[in-house]
Amino acid sequence: MPDPTDKQRKRSRVHQLMEAACGNAVRPGPAVSELVLDGIGKRYGETVALRAASLSFTPGIHTILGENGSGKSTMLKILSGVVSPSEGRLLLDGREITAGSPRQMQDRGLSTVFQEVFIAPHRTVADNIFLGTNGFVRRVLSKTQTRAAAERLLGLLARFPIDPGAPAGSLPLAAQQIVVIARAFARLPSILLLDEATAALDYADRDRVFETVEDYARAGAVVIFISHRLEEVKRLSDRVTVLRNGHLVETLRREAVSSQRLLDLMAPEAHLHAD
Repeated sequence: MPDPTDKQRKRSRVHQLMEAACGNAVRPGPAVSELVLDGIGKRYGETVALRAASLSFTPGIHTILGENGSGKSTMLKILSGVVSPSEGRLLLDGREITAGSPRQMQDRGLSTVFQEVFIAPHRTVADNIFLGTNGFVRRVLSKTQTRAAAERLLGLLARFPIDPGAPAGSLPLAAQQIVVIARAFARLPSILLLDEATAALDYADRDRVFETVEDYARAGAVVIFISHRLEEVKRLSDRVTVLRNGHLVETLRREAVSSQRLLDLMAPEAHLHAD
């Protein structure tokens, strides 16, 4: 697959609204064609959390599915630079990289939304969306630009208005989750990791977020999605990888995905029936 350049990449709605609000003060993450795990494993003492996982992520939506303790959160933490692997290699477009810290991975164009909501409660919503963006902007954004970008991002993701000037800690949990998702998009990442990122949202807001994620992936981003909801997995995924007890079991393409097939791979001992 040829490397997409900035000019070749389709512009997502997120890219368009960020440019409208901030002009050339923001830049997208570097284009990525493939992120590869090559024999990645992680041990905590005698406990093996992930065993020699080899997997390729390419533009589109790739879901990681598994029960609690399957290794999916460990894989995401390794990709995010939160923890280091005990063995194996990470390769980005064919080059071996070290995921030594979250900042290193962010600088390579990766943004992560964890299931836990991390905000600065006494800072404004707009400030929270642009927290830690040094290196992702060509110059410091003005208050007018950050507010305009925040309004546009929140309007895209949320069903009800969220005031960019409100203290983030004053918002209900679902709105705080939207703010955290908006923060990830504001970085214009090439690789977007979503760890149960919509768990706190109702169906209407979840649908708006999914539409934005689908559009972003169609524009050439690599989206790695973790969810336990099978209806979400079937809707969003171009590929699904199932983990069980720290082992990578199988990767399926969209056309091979069904609830029963996924349940059989996740828990073959359980005679569950779906569809």
